[in-house]
Amino acid sequence: MAQAPLLQLSDISLTFGGEPVFSGLSLNVQPGDRVALVGRNGSGKSTLMKVMAGLVESDTGTRVVPAGTSVGYMEQEPDLSGFETLGDYAAEGLGPAEMYLVEAAGQGLGFDPARPVATASGGERRRAALARLMAQDPDVLLLDEPTNHLDIAAIQWLESELKGTRKAFVLISHDRRFLEELTRATLWIDRGAVRRHEQGFRAFEEWRDKIWAEEDEARHKLDRKIKSEAKWAVEGISARRTRNQGRVRALKALRQERAGMIRRQGVAAMELASAPTSGKKVIEAQGIAKAFGDKTIVSNFSITVQRGDRVAFVGPNGTGKTTLIRMLIGELAPDDGLVKLGTNLVPAVFDQSRAQLDPDMSLWESLTGDKEMRVSGKADQVLVRGEPRHVVGYLKDFLFDERQARAPVRSLSGGEKARLLLAKLMAKESNLLVLDEPTNDLDVETLDLLQDLLGEYDGTVLIVSHDRDFLDRIATTTIAMEGDGRAVVYAGGWSDYQAQKAETAPAAAKPVKPAKEEAAKAKPAPKPQAPGLSFTEKHRLEELPGVIARLEAEIGKLEQLLADPELFTREPVKFRKATEALTERQERLAAAEEEWLELEEKAEAAG
Repeated sequence: MAQAPLLQLSDISLTFGGEPVFSGLSLNVQPGDRVALVGRNGSGKSTLMKVMAGLVESDTGTRVVPAGTSVGYMEQEPDLSGFETLGDYAAEGLGPAEMYLVEAAGQGLGFDPARPVATASGGERRRAALARLMAQDPDVLLLDEPTNHLDIAAIQWLESELKGTRKAFVLISHDRRFLEELTRATLWIDRGAVRRHEQGFRAFEEWRDKIWAEEDEARHKLDRKIKSEAKWAVEGISARRTRNQGRVRALKALRQERAGMIRRQGVAAMELASAPTSGKKVIEAQGIAKAFGDKTIVSNFSITVQRGDRVAFVGPNGTGKTTLIRMLIGELAPDDGLVKLGTNLVPAVFDQSRAQLDPDMSLWESLTGDKEMRVSGKADQVLVRGEPRHVVGYLKDFLFDERQARAPVRSLSGGEKARLLLAKLMAKESNLLVLDEPTNDLDVETLDLLQDLLGEYDGTVLIVSHDRDFLDRIATTTIAMEGDGRAVVYAGGWSDYQAQKAETAPAAAKPVKPAKEEAAKAKPAPKPQAPGLSFTEKHRLEELPGVIARLEAEIGKLEQLLADPELFTREPVKFRKATEALTERQERLAAAEEEWLELEEKAEAAG
């Protein structure tokens, strides 16, 4: 028997500023759904998610959530006004016995619950919002770009949590690997319509391209039919005769059908132009060090960056990736050591804080107000790679329409702001690109294009990113900021770095379970690095002890909460949720223990 949907939208229509966002849209979220919500920047993904969350009311149609079903939503820019600390915000609505949920999420996501809201960064606020949602444990999770501003360790923690949950969730994300690992179905917003595909994001592009090919074929056939009918109307029997009026009306209907076909949004016409070639040696750092007070950012670090290198900087937030880049490009002097820059360097910088964008300026002013893009005596033109271009024409290259040219920057979505920054960056010639989190908010198509451009770029690229797929496609060298001043150079991208690190990592400590003590004593020490294990299995064997310990702690807290004999009568909803959570975590613990034993046996057999 089919289960009732947890959330249902029926015949939803919504219009903003005279333009329809959706028309006649219907969709369901079923129990256990793991859905990727995808679409181009500006297609309405966040708006649709707000409709699903009940925060935006549609013009027509209905939203149905069965009684007793809870829907949780994490927005891109949470409002923390009225809360003193991040922990206060994350713990709203939770009892004292449930505070461990916030603490566990805070540890996994890497934020301090005691941090005052007034001094918290945008990234820390987003982590608190995510911790709040995870702690509330709703039946349906709606996550809008949850990986933005998370470092890779936090992304992997969130990935593990969502893999283990039985709750339904819908994800908007630019992170390919995150979507590929988690989703089993795809909702695609395209030109106001939503299609559902019962496969995860891994199959999305093939499905999308097939639909587009079918559209192109149907459009081609319709064009040929219109051409044939139009020729008849001109050259054939007089269309004024009564018996031929039906054919004339049919031709008119064909033309209306063709006019009603909404053309797909194209790919941004982005282009990177290299300045005159730099010297072969771009950067040489010898024994550099930097500290702020008691915190050591980097100590005794050396590297030589050659022309054409693509160097990625990875590591937890706050370890000093941006600081190290600033030293390497000469913006910040090291405390010790020496940095030598090569000849003929022309750098261009993409700033993750987007400080280059004034939210009160229009897009037009943002481009024409840039002194490097200004064309003397031409208020409507900008200098693009040495050639004057009309402002609107150049904005259209980055998929902005004419009406947006005079709109304030603050009205743009996150992806649109990223495209505007890229427009400013790519207007200038360069031979050293510094890209600090360029992938945040960009849609899949724009990310693909950016990857292609960086692959063909003649200059050198320094890049900070937490997008594992992007790093694997781009980086030739990875610098891992491992804390305590350690910055280690690895060849290749993210997966290469992980493989090399695993080869030199110490053996993982084995968890001893009370029910399995005798079996544990009979076995030798674990060998997670045995050649019989794949890289993924080695990594999983290393992380399972921590997973098991965390699940045990959560089970203990839930059992403590349920020990209250008055809980069922006093708060029946909380009792139900706590019971469900206890059952779920017990199942996850049993599965994790079994998985650990299987991997341990495989490692020993291979050894």
